[in-house]
Amino acid sequence: MTVDRIVPTLVALFSVVSLALWLRAEDPPLTERLPPARPATGRLAAPRLPIRETHRVETSDVAPPDLPGSWPRFRGAKLDGASSGEPPLARTWGPNGPPRLWSVELGEGYAGAAVLAGRVYVMDYDEAASRDALRCLSLENGREIWRLSYPIDIKWNYGMSRTVPAATDKWVVSFGPLCHVVCADAKTGALKWGLDLVTEFKAEVPPWYAGQCPLIDRGRAIIGAGAPDALLIAVDCGTGEVAWRTPNPRGWKMSHSSVMPLDLGGRRLYLYCASRGIVAVDAADGRIVWEDGTWWASPATIPSPVVLGDGRVFLTAGYGSGSRMLRFEEAGGRVTVTKLFDLPEHVFGAEQHTPVLTGGHLYGVDTRGRLACLDLTGRRLWSGGRRKQFGRGSYIAANGLLFLMDDVGVLRLAEATPAGYRQLAEAKVLPAERKESWAPMAIAAGRLLVRDMNRMVCLDVRRK
Repeated sequence: MTVDRIVPTLVALFSVVSLALWLRAEDPPLTERLPPARPATGRLAAPRLPIRETHRVETSDVAPPDLPGSWPRFRGAKLDGASSGEPPLARTWGPNGPPRLWSVELGEGYAGAAVLAGRVYVMDYDEAASRDALRCLSLENGREIWRLSYPIDIKWNYGMSRTVPAATDKWVVSFGPLCHVVCADAKTGALKWGLDLVTEFKAEVPPWYAGQCPLIDRGRAIIGAGAPDALLIAVDCGTGEVAWRTPNPRGWKMSHSSVMPLDLGGRRLYLYCASRGIVAVDAADGRIVWEDGTWWASPATIPSPVVLGDGRVFLTAGYGSGSRMLRFEEAGGRVTVTKLFDLPEHVFGAEQHTPVLTGGHLYGVDTRGRLACLDLTGRRLWSGGRRKQFGRGSYIAANGLLFLMDDVGVLRLAEATPAGYRQLAEAKVLPAERKESWAPMAIAAGRLLVRDMNRMVCLDVRRK
């Protein structure tokens, strides 16, 4: 073959090979609903400094308003994701949605609000100052009343803060992304005590940082520590002393699920979905009374147990786990647990948010992003269908209405009815350029608190 033929042939061959390599390089696997790209970071590089020595409290002259209503913790006062004591609520909105009363910038994350006595409590991260910040805002105008902060060097990992504080008239307890638990005076922000679960208990920070919301019950903070010798701990809110710790013989670790109380007659239990199973412990001493590690299939346990009454508990998770209904009974000091039914994931399984219990029915968004209604026997009564996709957005109920947020800031209002999906209103209430409106919502005094990655907004959803 002559040179004048060899050269064009080689050039053509090189072009074909180069094109093939380029096409392969430009065809990576697709992943749905990931947050916007940011520079890659490692897990964490945090100096584990004592909070008492490094914290500071900043106060202002802003006074809390005298407003009724409360959403004092994750899933509200009754821990069912619903409120029944709101003023009359609007059943329709204008094209721009409910009136916006105020908004406030936050560090990137998914942390939701707790509301009590006109105060809004939110866990935040100040990236510029490298500090966790428990902030107290006015429910009336969003202005900051106080903040308690401490230094934490945390790297971006799909946001930072993602928990809801728990508040009483005396204390507010927060759970930081790197497993710092802080108790402050609810009115002044003065530090009562702080625990570092990693340093003090050898707990492990979960993937994507801590997502567990603390529980204040009977004057104690109840925490799923997931530590080698402390699966759960109870901490006296007044003194900071550990009242009891639950043994952890199976080595289960901390999950993103939150501890929920269950009453059986005069006996109180705490239920916790840990990394590889569910456990029930006695509220008096933390002793394990029941556990089950045979069902859990989820590598990222997020939804919390839903306590339905008369001992029934509904459990759900994603990644193929589906759902399960249990009945707890107590007789002669002994707790027995019966499985009532299982639901495969295609019937119902929730990956991120915990279903809402209202009007004797469960409402939740399944792993396909569709809203569904279940009766308490496990029958799926209806599904929102393919046209209504809610993704991983949150949802709550109030006065027989459902407030439903999707991934990108669209808020929908629907009736909470087993008869079918009946939408009443829809509006985009968070900016289009800000993604992942996944944070738990809160409602109090007819004011709905929603947020995306960077901003919390207070909407007036009262009837005019």
